[in-house]
Amino acid sequence: MDVTDSGQPVISNRGRIRSTSSRSTAISAGSASEYTELARQVREAGLMRRRYGYYWAKLCAVPVVCACGVAAFLIVGDSWWQLVIAAAFGIVFTQIGFLGHDAAHRQMFRSGKWNDWISLILGGLFIGMSYSWWQHKHTRHHANPNKIGSDPDVDLPVISFTPEQAARRRSLFARNVLARWVIANQGVFFFPILTLEGLSLHASSVRHMFSRGHIDHRWAEITFILVRIGGYLTLVFLVLSPGIACAFLGVQLGLFGFYMGMSFAPNHKGMPLVPPHLRLDFLRRQVMMSRNIRGNPLLDTAMGGLNYQIEHHLFPSMARPHLRRAAPIIRAYCSAHDVPYTQTGLFESYGIVLHYIDRVGLGERYPFECPLLTARQQGTIEVAKPTQR
Repeated sequence: MDVTDSGQPVISNRGRIRSTSSRSTAISAGSASEYTELARQVREAGLMRRRYGYYWAKLCAVPVVCACGVAAFLIVGDSWWQLVIAAAFGIVFTQIGFLGHDAAHRQMFRSGKWNDWISLILGGLFIGMSYSWWQHKHTRHHANPNKIGSDPDVDLPVISFTPEQAARRRSLFARNVLARWVIANQGVFFFPILTLEGLSLHASSVRHMFSRGHIDHRWAEITFILVRIGGYLTLVFLVLSPGIACAFLGVQLGLFGFYMGMSFAPNHKGMPLVPPHLRLDFLRRQVMMSRNIRGNPLLDTAMGGLNYQIEHHLFPSMARPHLRRAAPIIRAYCSAHDVPYTQTGLFESYGIVLHYIDRVGLGERYPFECPLLTARQQGTIEVAKPTQR
């Protein structure tokens, strides 16, 4: 995909976006009007209107489902059958997290305060996660997806997502044979590591709450999180014996983290990386670094709408139910404007992610392939072809 003399971004053989223009790293003028026209089409299709009935139904269901879960927990009592309840809680908490994600993106209500407080309550009181911590991190990701030095999702402490990160870690552990082997085979550990994500989210939230600096609604968040975590742990250890209680928490936290990670991982991992100096217009910055997952309404529910990552990044405040309808409009528009629109199946996306991080971990031992190009050659990715103009 190394073509064009027009200054348009292309994929280099190291899997990154680069620009062929020697005068500027910015995409050619007129790109802003392309997004404006797309936004007009989406608005005229009625896809930016609120879905109050949809969200109120879900919000009312949250306390009901949680109350039923607690009732089932108390009825089952000190039994190993509690591991089934733990798994159910892991799924329910993830679905609540998706709902908090929608509120944080202003998808539910016109009022910013309403959306903020819904996010605070869902995140803090029902999950035990800090909304302000997540918002700061997630906002940076949306502003510059897959951009090195700007997107926190490609700068994680355990997994290397760029050859430079892998090289630094190999150098740091130059004399540690085991650590170097783990780095070179990081794909093997990627999904198992996700089981620790739930614990990491709780720890990061608590640490953030007691950090210095301004935090909106700090005391409300501290109260919500301490009540949720403290009350949850107290209930678990009062009802269950220590061994079953630890197993219960391990299953619930492990599944919660794994489910969250499996829902977010396919969306950008293995897509092109953006060098720090490169500037892209909004349309290309959001579309070319995102991947959609083919599916059906059941998958839409299971992934909380995150399978429509391109549509979500282009229109973050679009209500979740509209994403499926918006997808063909946006795909056709990208095709007409020569913007690659990437879509693949769920399991194919996981394969791409694993292949990508394996190649990064292997470093110089194999040539680094562009994951987008490789997937296209294998026929596992659909890319909208330019229309004849």
